[in-house]
Order: sequence, then C-alpha cells, then structure tokens
Amino acid sequence: MTAIKETNFSFPKQTSFYKGKVRDVYTIDNQFMTMVVTDRISAFDVVLPEAIPFKGQVLNQIAAKFLNATRDIVPNWVIDVPDEMVTIGRICEPFKVEMVVRGYLAGHAWREYSAGRRSVCGVALPEGLKENDKLPEPIITPTTKAAVGHDEDISKADILSKGIVSLEDYEQLEKYTLALYARGTEMAAERGLILVDTKYEFGKVGEEIFLIDEIHTPDSSRYFYAEGYAERQANHEAQKQLSKEFVRKWLIENGFQGKEGQSVPLMTEEIILSISDRYIELYEQITGDKFVKNELANVVERIEKNVNDALERLLAK
Repeated sequence: MTAIKETNFSFPKQTSFYKGKVRDVYTIDNQFMTMVVTDRISAFDVVLPEAIPFKGQVLNQIAAKFLNATRDIVPNWVIDVPDEMVTIGRICEPFKVEMVVRGYLAGHAWREYSAGRRSVCGVALPEGLKENDKLPEPIITPTTKAAVGHDEDISKADILSKGIVSLEDYEQLEKYTLALYARGTEMAAERGLILVDTKYEFGKVGEEIFLIDEIHTPDSSRYFYAEGYAERQANHEAQKQLSKEFVRKWLIENGFQGKEGQSVPLMTEEIILSISDRYIELYEQITGDKFVKNELANVVERIEKNVNDALERLLAK
C-alpha cells in the first residue's frame, strides 16, 4: 500500500516551506498557509520510519469536522479544505505553548503520578488515584512548544513569569481550552466515547486569538470507550481506548521511548496495517460516518490539482 511520507510541491506564489513532524506546510503569498497532512507518524517526539496509509486523510477530516463544530466558541484558522489531506488557512502568530487538558489520569500524567509525583505542571493531584481514574475536574497541564526536540511540561506560573504569554491572553486561552474540552466531551459522549485528554494550539492575528492546527484527532487526543469503563476501572483492567497511546505502548514494550541510544523497533507490514485500521476505527467511531478510502494511486497529483484550484480562487479575491 502507498502512504504519503513527504511532499515536494511548488505552488503558485509559494514563499516558504516547513516540514513538521507529520505535516508539510507551504506558505502562499505570505498570507495563506497550506497544510498537507502526510501519513507520517510520530511518537515520543520522534518521526517513525514508516508512514501509515490513510492516516493523513483521517486526521485532516476529523480536524475539519471538529474545527467547524467549535467555531461558535473560538474562531479558527481554517479558510478551505480543498482535499481530504489538505487544509488552507490564515497565518497566525502561534503562542509558544500547547494547552493540554486532562479529564482522566492517563498517559504522561499517569506515568508522572505512578513515579510518585503529585503535581503535574504545577497542578496538584489527590492521593489514592489509579490509572485512568476520572479526575475531580479537568486540569490544564501546558507544555512548551519546541521547534526541535521534546516539548516540556511547564506551569502557568512559569509561563507568566517568563513572559511566554501575557496574563490576559493566558486566561483567555484557559477559558477557550476548557470550553473546547467540554464541547469535545459532549460530542464524544454522543458517539459512546470518553474524551480522556487532548491538546489545543492557539495563535493571534493582530489582537484576535484563533484556534490553530488540528483538534480532537487521535494524534492530539485520547479516547476511551464509555461502555464498560466503570467495570474495567473497578476490576483494575486496562481501558479499551482509541488513541495513539497503543503505538507508544508498543514502542515501550519494544524498548523505545525516544531516548538517546534507543532504536525504533522494526515496523512490520502487519504493525503498519494494524495502526492504519485503528485510525480508521476512530474516525468511524467518533464521526459516525463510514470512512471512504481515497484511491492511493495518483494521490500526489490529486492533491496538487485540488490545492492549485483552491489557491487560484483565493488569490483572485
């Protein structure tokens, strides 16, 4: 199967190109950002050597759905979604923090807690919790937004003291984050899911704050199945989940956590296809729509044509 690992387009009035962990970003006429969501996959801030078929399509389509469904809460960067793997939007000056919000003790927060720490990003956690327990209330545990290398936990106090974000802006980001999480939680519940944790990124155009990047995708979020959650917790069983955590766990079990000297384990075709299936499962579960697999032949040509057509319309305005 063919997966899009990287792109090398030259669009009209293209002024710059940036290759992120999983996205190829083209700046057009210094006013539009064309984001191609590739099939690359990252974990522990490392891009894995093999791409995952249909992953980019899944992420882009889920993000488009949720960005559209939250416009009443906060404006977002999207102008057009001309292709299943592409979003075109306004250029924003990004805040240098990611707003991570957690409703349950899972993933990184659990790893910190199980190591004996009772504070994550300056937020105190009660004693007596076990993995995947619901927290008394959602908490925000921000991270720095690293240009290279690993994102790092940071507290609200440090963000403010270091002048990374102003107090006024940060308080607004907190309000938006909790409101978005509440909406995501409601929409997940309608589909029989629990939105465990997720992250949001924001930017500014002038003095206006915009929601940027993707939201509520399996790359940025963790979901549990609601049915059987309480029973599994009571029996100290692992939760049935839809997220990228299963990729992280597979890597950990095979001796990789992104640390120096470690090598990514061999990604067999079976592993690659199983990851692809899990992404498609999440898409169908959370959207309620049947996933329609794009033809993998000529996908690069299709993307180029769709983007060129969209840019022609935008640049003519």
